[in-house]
Formats: sequence, C-alpha cells, structure tokens
Amino acid sequence: MKMDEKEQLLINLQLFAEDDTGEKTEKATPRRREEARKKGQVFKSTDLNAAVIMLAGFAAFYVTFPYIIDTLRAFTVTYLLDRTVVDFSTEYIMTMLYESLYIMAVLAGAIMLACFVAALLITYLQVGFIFSAEPLTPKLERLNPVEGFKRIFSKRALVELAKSLVKIVITGYIVYTVLKKHFYIFPRFVDMELGLTLEVILAIILELALKVGVVFLVIGVLDYIYQWYEHEKSLKMSKYDVKQEYKQVEGDPMVKSRQRQIQREAAMRRMMSEVPTADVVITNPTHFAVALKYDYGTMDAPLVIAKGQDYMALRIREVAREHKVVIMENPLLARTLYYGLEIGQQVPEELYQAVAEVLAFVYQQQKRVL
Repeated sequence: MKMDEKEQLLINLQLFAEDDTGEKTEKATPRRREEARKKGQVFKSTDLNAAVIMLAGFAAFYVTFPYIIDTLRAFTVTYLLDRTVVDFSTEYIMTMLYESLYIMAVLAGAIMLACFVAALLITYLQVGFIFSAEPLTPKLERLNPVEGFKRIFSKRALVELAKSLVKIVITGYIVYTVLKKHFYIFPRFVDMELGLTLEVILAIILELALKVGVVFLVIGVLDYIYQWYEHEKSLKMSKYDVKQEYKQVEGDPMVKSRQRQIQREAAMRRMMSEVPTADVVITNPTHFAVALKYDYGTMDAPLVIAKGQDYMALRIREVAREHKVVIMENPLLARTLYYGLEIGQQVPEELYQAVAEVLAFVYQQQKRVL
C-alpha cells in the first residue's frame, strides 16, 4: 500500500472513531461540491459583476463618443437644419423617425454589447459554465412567511444593506467632490460652442464613472471574498455526513473488510484445490512453498498454480503429501519463484534451466516408482 493511501486510511479510521456532535466542522468533500454545483449552488459577487459592467459600459461610451457626436451632428444637419430640399411631409417624418431609431440602435448597441460581453466574461470567470434548473424549481418553503421574515432579517440581508449604504454614501461623496471641483466651469457653458461643451461634460462624466467604478470594483472584490467564505461555510459537513458519504462512495469499512476476507478465503480454497494437480512443490523448506504444473502438450512453460509463505506453505505441503505430489527442497529457487511470479504466471525463460532440472528429477522419480 502506498504512503498516501495509508495516510488516507488512518484519517478515515480516526474519523470513524470520533464521536459525532452534529456540528459542521469538516470541509466539503469533492462529491459534496459537485452535488452543490449541479444544484446551482455556486458563489458569485453581484457587486463585482455590476462594477465590471459599469466600467465596460463607460469605456465603450468613451471610445464611441466621437462617432456618436459625428452621427448626431450629421442627423441634425440632415433632418432638422437643412429642410430646403424636401417638404416637411408625412413621408419625410417617417423617414426621419426610422433613421433616428436606427441611429439610436447602433449607438446604444455598441455600449450594450460591451456590457453584455463584460457580464458574460466576469460571470464565467467566477462560476464557469453551469446550467441547472434547480433554482427555478418551485419550493413551498419559499411561501412560508416565517421563513421570509428570517431571510429579511438574516445576516446576509444585513450585509447587503450595509453594502448598499456604503455604496450610496461613497457615490454621493464622489459626485459632490467632482461637481465641486468643476463647478466654476458650469456658468461658462453659455459662451462655449456645443462641441466643446459636450467634451467638458464627457470629461466630468468619465471622471465620475472612473472613480465610482474603481470604488465599486474594490467593494466587489471584497464581496467576492465574503461570498466565497459564506459558500464554503454553507458546504461544511458534520463528521456524520462525511461518514455517510464515505459509506455511499467507498462502502461500509466493516462490510468491505468482510468481503475482502471472503474473497481471500475463496481464493485460498481455489488455490488449494489446484495443489493435487501439481507436478512438484518446491520448498524453502519451511518458509516458502511453490506448486508447479507442466503439461508438455498444452503449455509452453511450467505454470505456478499455488504459492504460500509460513502457514500457507505448511498447508500446501500437507495437501501435497496427502495427494502424493513430489515435494523438493530448493531454497533459492523457491524464494525466486515466490517473489518473482504470481499465481497463474508461467516460469520465465531465465528460470527454464533450474525448473527443467527439478522436473526431470521428478519424472525420473515417478518412472522408478512405476
């Protein structure tokens, strides 16, 4: 048995020997984690998702802003300022409406696509690919008002409330400081060109978004760590749970031990039943015994049909005597065959000479008897 297997066995025996208090003190097993994942019980931070999505959205807005300005300017010039070419008819209004809807879809689509990709990516990085209908399954306990009040005033609800208050306070503070910093420029918008005004407003909005996004990102990372801690805590198992799972996966140790004993006894009986058919039993003379059988017409080389050490060697010798099988002492060959071959294996080529001499001696003895 390997060292790691011995250590695992000792851990299992210690686990079974300890009293079960019912407290969930043991880490979740791989099987427990896999079952929880199949049920959709995974951890993720919605705050981290929101922060990444917000930053991605504002980044897309910043990148596409020049295109947005150019597109809106061209639309304004074409449909609102330059009306000398066509009449302001119903067809003209419908064309303008379709064009405006198309432009809004294109401009908003880029930002929405960036947000979608960011949401997909951050969710995949947190939980990977998973599909489970378990969370959608109706459960009667969800309609229980008592359980509902417990969830409202639970530790998780209080943590979510605290996070919301912190985000509101920090966001308000950031908005206040940024607007106060740029307050002097607001009266000057009257004398500025429209393009320059939009650029200044964009710079202020991006500063707000960057600062708020970074703060939300930090909160999201902290929330991710908290969600991981709560998830690990919810998956913890009691010693009884671990024992029950071990029995389900590995089987009851007492039952498995009994099964192995029965298998060993059956194998021993089968092996002992083959000893009477052996041609020779090679002994140590007392510690080892190996029974060989050879049929010139059906076998390429002699076959080991039984072997044993100490008590088993004694039993093989007793059965051999009862059935008048030749017993020959050859300590070196007996040890070599015992350690080098398993039951059912043929004698290797390098031992042909030694075994052939033994069989030749056996055959000569048998001829003399006959």
